[in-house]
Amino acid sequence: MTPPPGLDLDALTGYLRATRPDLVSGPLSAELIPGGRSNLTYRLTDGHHDWVLRRPPLGHVLATAHDMGREHRIISALADTAVPVPHAELLCTDTEVLGAPFYLMEHVAGSPLRTPADCAWLTEAQAGELSGRLVDVLADLHAVPPEQVGLGDFGRPDGFLHRQVARWRKQLDASRSRQLAGIDELHEWLSATVPQSPAATIVHGDYRLDNVLVTERPLAISAVLDWEMATLGDPLADLGLLCVYWRGLGAANDPITGGVSALPGFWSADQLVARYAERSGLDVSGLGWYVAFGYFKLAVIVEGIHYRFTTGGTVGAGFERLGAMTEPLVRQGLAASRHTTTGDV
Repeated sequence: MTPPPGLDLDALTGYLRATRPDLVSGPLSAELIPGGRSNLTYRLTDGHHDWVLRRPPLGHVLATAHDMGREHRIISALADTAVPVPHAELLCTDTEVLGAPFYLMEHVAGSPLRTPADCAWLTEAQAGELSGRLVDVLADLHAVPPEQVGLGDFGRPDGFLHRQVARWRKQLDASRSRQLAGIDELHEWLSATVPQSPAATIVHGDYRLDNVLVTERPLAISAVLDWEMATLGDPLADLGLLCVYWRGLGAANDPITGGVSALPGFWSADQLVARYAERSGLDVSGLGWYVAFGYFKLAVIVEGIHYRFTTGGTVGAGFERLGAMTEPLVRQGLAASRHTTTGDV
C-alpha cells in the first residue's frame, strides 16, 4: 500500500528503531485521517498497536503556526488533569526524517461528531448531556493553574487580545490573494474595541465539538485534540469561538456546524454560555466582541487554507469549497459586532 502524502514510512521506521525500539513491533502502515483542515493527521499501526502522528501541512506554512513542539508540550502537561488528552509518545524536531517536525501520540477510542450521520446513535437526552460535557471540559481546562502543570511560560497573557487581533491580521495578509468584502472593516472594529480580559488561563484556541473524541458506552469525551493554537490568554476567546462553531452561518446544511448543533437535543449557544458562566464564575455579558473576533479568526483560517489549496500546498477532500465560506463568515462577524454589550450570540 502506498503511504499517504507527507509520510515516509521507511524513514519513520528507521527513526523509531533508532530512538524508540521498544515502541514498534512490526511493519508500519498508515492512513490520512480526514476532516483536518490544517495540520496533517495520520493513523499509524504496526498491526498490534495504533498511534496518531501529527505533522504540519505540505508547503505554505505561516510563521508561528503548526508548532508541533507546542502541541506535544501541552498534551504532556495536561496528562494528569481533568482535561482528557491522548498520551504523548514522542516529539521529533529533526526535519530530515519527514521533512517537518512531528509528534506521535496514543490512539484514543472515540469518534469526532462532524455530521448528523455521525450522531445517529445519540438520543435527544444524550445530545443534551454531551452539550453540557463539552462546556464542562472547557471550563475544566480554564481552571487548570498553568504554573502547576509546567505551563507558566506557555504564553504572554498581558496584551493577549491586542496581539491576537494583530496576529490574525498578519496571517490574513500572508495569505491574501483576492478582495474580501468587509474583512478590513471587521478587523478595524475589533482593533478599536478590544475589551479588558479576565485573569489569564490556558486556552485551546480552536475548541469545538469536532475537535473532541466522543465515546458511546459510556457517553464521554475521551480526548480533546488539535492543540496547535493553544497558549495562555483570555478564556472568553475560547467560549466565543465555540459559539461561532455552534451557530455557524445560520443556514441550512451549514458548512461550519455540519448541521450537528441543530439536531434535536443539542443545546442552543445561549445555553452553552449560561453553563459556562455557571461553571467558571466569569462575566460573559460582553461576549459579543469575542464572537465577532471568532468569526474573523475563522475567516482568516479558512482563507489561509483556501490559499494553500490554490497553490497545491495541502491534501484531502473538500478544500475546493472552503474559499466560498470566507465572506459569509465576515458578514456574521460584522453582525456579532452589533451585540458587544448584550452577551447575545
